[in-house]
Amino acid sequence: MTQLIKAREGIITNEMEVVAENEGVSAEEIREKVAEGLVVIPRNVNRARDNYMGIGTGLQTKVNASMGASKDYPDPEMEKTKLKAALEAGADAIMDLSTGGDIDQIRENTLEISEVPVGTVPIYQAGIKGIEEYGSVVEMKAEDIFAEIERQAKAGVDFMAIHCGMTLEVLERLKEEGRVTDVVSRGGGFLTGWMLHHNRENPLYTEYDRVLEIAKEYDVTLSLGDGIRPGAVVDSMDRAQMQGLLITGELVQRAREAGVQVMVEGPGHVPLDHIDTTIQLQKELCHQAPFFILGMLVTDIAAGYDHIVAAIGGAKATWAGADFVCYVTPAEHLGLPAPEDIRKGVMAARIATHAGDIAKRGEQASRLDKQMARARVKSDWEEQARLAINSEKVLSSKKDEISKQRVMDQKAEPMEIAAEYIG
Repeated sequence: MTQLIKAREGIITNEMEVVAENEGVSAEEIREKVAEGLVVIPRNVNRARDNYMGIGTGLQTKVNASMGASKDYPDPEMEKTKLKAALEAGADAIMDLSTGGDIDQIRENTLEISEVPVGTVPIYQAGIKGIEEYGSVVEMKAEDIFAEIERQAKAGVDFMAIHCGMTLEVLERLKEEGRVTDVVSRGGGFLTGWMLHHNRENPLYTEYDRVLEIAKEYDVTLSLGDGIRPGAVVDSMDRAQMQGLLITGELVQRAREAGVQVMVEGPGHVPLDHIDTTIQLQKELCHQAPFFILGMLVTDIAAGYDHIVAAIGGAKATWAGADFVCYVTPAEHLGLPAPEDIRKGVMAARIATHAGDIAKRGEQASRLDKQMARARVKSDWEEQARLAINSEKVLSSKKDEISKQRVMDQKAEPMEIAAEYIG
């Protein structure tokens, strides 16, 4: 049985208890939210793990780190290094988006090393196999897509981005209105090419029940992929995006009816003034399903600094109700990220989500900030290091104790005067 089915039957699972303890709430509260579909716990039944985390309403906003090899950079050892960098930086989940090299081996390594949930996009490997076997992505068979979903579910993948809502109707909307960037989602692009080539509907939509059967068997959490997400802020909230969201909302209902855990993937490139509306629409149309955003990127002209752009958007989006944030690295739009890019991306996303959580969750999220403020008043560097989002940064600064003491000496006299005046 899936976590959703168990929750509906009144069963509090070990996974729910772990999530409750981590979040500082009761296990019954977690069970109720899982039962309603407001919280998901990505956890494949075939993957032994002790560390579980929840995503959704009322919980700490989580950070995902995506990475993967390509045909030009297929080194599985480098992927291990990148994975370890993401985990050390504090990522709550990992997505393997490999499109080259030994994809099966890379995924196996990720599942073995990662103590956090692991996600994939099965259409990627199905498409690559289509190129290898038939000479083109568009020549892959519909059956190949379902076979790949089941193969990865059986291997232990905890959550999957599957573009079931990318339909001919959505493409018609795109054609009617036009867009600067057309289809930027790789999975959405694969399926767009396939649908237009065969003049057939997306099989992931027409045979959605097959997807649900696989997800239910292995308790894979579905992340309904945003195959029509905008790739530039000028394309935000166009008709195609809205049509895709309407269809996704219907698919959320069907997943819940089948007992399958489900969340919804969203944009992407969104200007600041669209963030609140984008999230409000998603929550309303998708029945309050957990929202997994990609960024959000609030401007398109900051190549090399997109981790900062995404932190600005991510903080605002978290405050507005996003539940799960995919990091963006400085290498976004430039190339594949190096390990240091991944560290920067994870840290930027963690800072953004925490800032957003302070506004969204109040005192429950800001208690560490209060403790940090007290530690600073006491000049307690060990406590500051313990509380800091990156303890190493604080500890490394202690190498220059003399300089630090000078700063404190300079502050001492005016602080004493101020204390006397206030007192």
